[in-house]
Parts: sequence; C-alpha cells; structure tokens
Amino acid sequence: MRRLLVLAAVLLLLAVPVHAEEKIITPAWPVPDYVTWLLDTARAELGYKESYNGYTKYGEWSGDPYAEWCAEFLCWCVAQVDAEHGIQLLTRIYPRYSGSNTGLNWFLREGRFVSRNGYVEGWGTQWYIGEEDRLRAGDYIPQPGDWVFYTFDSLGDTAHVAMVEYCTRDEKGNVTVHVIEGNLPDRVQRNTHALNDWRVLGYGTVRDIVDTVMTGGCKGVKVRLLQMRLSAMGYLDPTLISGEYGPSTAQAIRDFQAATDKVPTGIANHHTQLTLNEMYWQAYWLDDSNFRVVSD
Repeated sequence: MRRLLVLAAVLLLLAVPVHAEEKIITPAWPVPDYVTWLLDTARAELGYKESYNGYTKYGEWSGDPYAEWCAEFLCWCVAQVDAEHGIQLLTRIYPRYSGSNTGLNWFLREGRFVSRNGYVEGWGTQWYIGEEDRLRAGDYIPQPGDWVFYTFDSLGDTAHVAMVEYCTRDEKGNVTVHVIEGNLPDRVQRNTHALNDWRVLGYGTVRDIVDTVMTGGCKGVKVRLLQMRLSAMGYLDPTLISGEYGPSTAQAIRDFQAATDKVPTGIANHHTQLTLNEMYWQAYWLDDSNFRVVSD
C-alpha cells in the first residue's frame, strides 16, 4: 500500500497533466521498480522530434533510422533501463520488435495480453485468473508500464503502440488512459484515450492476470501450462507438451470434459480450465512427493 501511495505522490510531483475534476486511479497491483525506471526514461524523451527526413535515434538503434518509430521508441527505452540497471527486460518482460501485430502477438504468446473487450480473435473470451465471470469492455484498468495497441481500421491490425503512464477517473466515473508515445506524429508526446476507445485492441500487461479460451492453433505459455496440467492429471502424454494446441491436446481436453460431465468439445473454455486448475491443485497438495521435510 505504501508503494502505491508513493507512486501517486510521485505522479503529482512530476506535474503530470491531470484536470481538477479528475483523480489518479491507484494501480490495482504494486508497480515494479523497473516500471518506475522505464517511465522515467520515457518522460526524459518527451519532446524529442524526428529529423526532417524521418531520422530518429530510436530507428537507428533498431536497425532502420527512417522507420515509423512508435515501437522502436518503447523498445529503446527498455534497452536503456536494462543497460543502466543491469537487468534484462527486453525479450523477457517486453518484446523487441518493429512490425505490425508482432508486439501484440508476442504478449499473447507470453500469456500477458488483455483485450479491451474481453475477447481475443482466434482464441476466445478472457477472465481474471480463477474468476467465474468473464471480462467485458471496461473491466480492466490498464496499469503503469502496460503497452497499449491501437488499430485505425476495421481489419484490426495493430497500427500504433504506446505505454501507459497512469489512469484517471472523472466525477462521472469516466476513465481516461494517459500514455507516452513516439511518432505522434513526429515526436515523443503524452496523449490520452478513453478506456473504451474503439481504436484500442488491448494491452500487453506487466503481470500475468488473465486466462483465455484456447483452441486448435493457439500457441504460447498458456498452452504449455494447460498441457502440463493435463499431463499431470493423466490425460496427455508428457512427450506431447509443446506449447501448441494441436489434435492431441484437443483430444485430451475432450477426455477431461467427458470425465467431468462437460460437453466434450475439445475447446479449453472458461469452465473447463477452471475445473482443470482446481483439480490439478487439489491433487498437487494431496501428493506428499511434492514436499520434503527439512530438519533443523
């Protein structure tokens, strides 16, 4: 709690633009030190402007001095924090990328993408880990350090990315997301958007906070975790744990669903995952082999 109060105080001391009728929303989760460092690095770049021919130091660092540089700016900031503090955030907590959709898909594979409307194309609905209710538009208040992905057309491809600095709520309950972004349109600037702005596809999050329906073709950390639990429960051969949701995983889910009186669809939907996770942890805590006695 003290860290959260300190964060709010720091934001005020930094004279971030907050209207009198708005209040900063205290983050729902503690803000890691590296996020504070990252935001400080991004703030120090406010006002940087590309050269007349489109050159930026962020593009040069990334390998293309004249690139459209919203992603390059964020990745550059992460690299500066890594170098200054001797840590490795880039490629572990945040992606290093430049192409459209690449960053969003990276967070999705890492299990840390929250859709604005609670539904991920090619996957399904989302919910907070362990919760019965699905996420809906406006349920998730983005946290400092999250990356927000925007689209500007009906195709839904990512066209822009920014980093969340903080969020505010006005007297009517409306939430505004405050971000720092590069290439806006030719410099680093602060910007804002409404929580339910249709242009927002979703957020690459600092923390693992949601689960998502999984089906054939899905890939990533969450798929591997699902397979590991199916294997531990005897529904999937451990040699088939791959992080890719293929026919063997679908059959394992069907077998599990049939054994737990669910419709055997082969899709790891919300309640199938909740049941599997609950049964897995019950079995884990009842298995004495998972623990050892340590003598004084």
